[in-house]
Amino acid sequence: MPPARHLVPRYAAEPPHEGIPDGQWRDRLQAEFLAAAQAVADDAGEPGEIVFYPDRTWHGRTYVPASAATASGMEVYGYVVYVPGDDPDDEPTDFSAHADFTEQTAEQNPDWELDLSDEVIGTWHGTGDDVASMTLVWGRSLISGGTLATAELGGVSVDECPVEDRRFTLLAPDDYAGELLEVHLYSDDGDRLARESLYE
Repeated sequence: MPPARHLVPRYAAEPPHEGIPDGQWRDRLQAEFLAAAQAVADDAGEPGEIVFYPDRTWHGRTYVPASAATASGMEVYGYVVYVPGDDPDDEPTDFSAHADFTEQTAEQNPDWELDLSDEVIGTWHGTGDDVASMTLVWGRSLISGGTLATAELGGVSVDECPVEDRRFTLLAPDDYAGELLEVHLYSDDGDRLARESLYE
C-alpha cells in the first residue's frame, strides 16, 4: 500500500455505545438539552419533541446530539456532552449542553436526501501548519434503505456509524489540507444511496 498523501486522524472517536437514549437516561439528557434550548427559544420558538442520535466518545467526553422542531417552524439542534464513568457502574459527570437553531429544515426542502447538523468540537494539528477541525456531524436519512453512514475527506473514509432508526452520528476531521468533509449513505449491499457535503 502506498504511503498516505496526508496524515489525518481516521476513526478517532469510539463507536456508539448506548444507541438511541430511552427511559430515565433519555429524561436526564432531555432536561440538559432543554435547558440549553431555552437560551435560543425567544428567537427560535419553543421546542417540541426532542429527537436524540447515537452517542460518540472522543478525548474522554461523550456527545449525544439532539434536535427538535419548534412551534415557529424552525429547528433547534445541538448536543449534550458529559464525562462517562471509568467503569460501567459509575455515574457520568460534568454534564453540559449546547443548542442553536436554524430556519433551514427538511420539511422546507423536499429534495434533501440527508438532513445534517454539525458542530466543531476541537482541533487536530497535523504536519506543518495543517489543522483539522474535529467535527461532530449528526443527521437522519430521508430516503429508505440506508444502513451505514460514513464521513469522507478527500476520498478517504475517516469515520462511520451504523444507521439506527434512520439516525447516525459521525465525528471526523474537516477542512484539512484543502479537503472538505462529505457524508455518504450506504445500503447493506454497499451501494451508495446519498452523498452530501457539509458546505452545500
